[in-house]
Amino acid sequence: MADSDNSMTLPFVTRRRVLAGGMITSTALVLEKSALASNGAATSTLPDPALTLWREWETAHTLTERLCRSQQRMETRLVESVGFPCVTVRLPEGGDVTIHSIEALNEVLGKGPDLTALRPKAEAELAAHQARWNAAAEETGYTAALRAEREAGDRAEDLLEAFSATPATTLAGVAGKLDAVLREGEAWEECSEFPWPQIRSALSDLVRIAEQMTPEQVFPGERRPKLRRPGAGCCFRA
Repeated sequence: MADSDNSMTLPFVTRRRVLAGGMITSTALVLEKSALASNGAATSTLPDPALTLWREWETAHTLTERLCRSQQRMETRLVESVGFPCVTVRLPEGGDVTIHSIEALNEVLGKGPDLTALRPKAEAELAAHQARWNAAAEETGYTAALRAEREAGDRAEDLLEAFSATPATTLAGVAGKLDAVLREGEAWEECSEFPWPQIRSALSDLVRIAEQMTPEQVFPGERRPKLRRPGAGCCFRA
């Protein structure tokens, strides 16, 4: 018997966040210069609040990417050395099923008295494997790395939410908002599902208009390939 879908229940699999792409090539400083130029107010000292927020989000987002790659490398080594916590149960009707969580164990073994008898041994083996994983994760620093990645990701998500309540006062601020949405929302470059083509088009229009207004300024809009997380779809959100 092949492994059931329960084998995909991995309690310690890293929360997969889409690795950002569609990254603009300009820095926050260039964005600020573009904002001043687009307003025709080079002497203004009032910053665009959306642009300020974008700078904070950019920092948190970049940190999340770096920490994510680091903990994924650690996770790969941990899986190779210890393996994800699991137990293989031989069913009375024949065949084996690999289970990765107590919830999946309850689902598989909660169907009759003949299966209930298998529970104590399966639970003990799963708990022992879980303990080995936990010890190795703590020793190698994986637990701390995963926690740091999640905290940085939460910070980036909070800042992203704040964009909806932060009015932009410059074209660069609007571009920053669109850039953040694309980089956080798209699963891969040039995703064809709604609303990503429409958002890319709006950003392209905005950049074109801004470049016509201030041709001497470098404005956001150039993009580079994004790395896709395993199993992510166009509308994937962590």
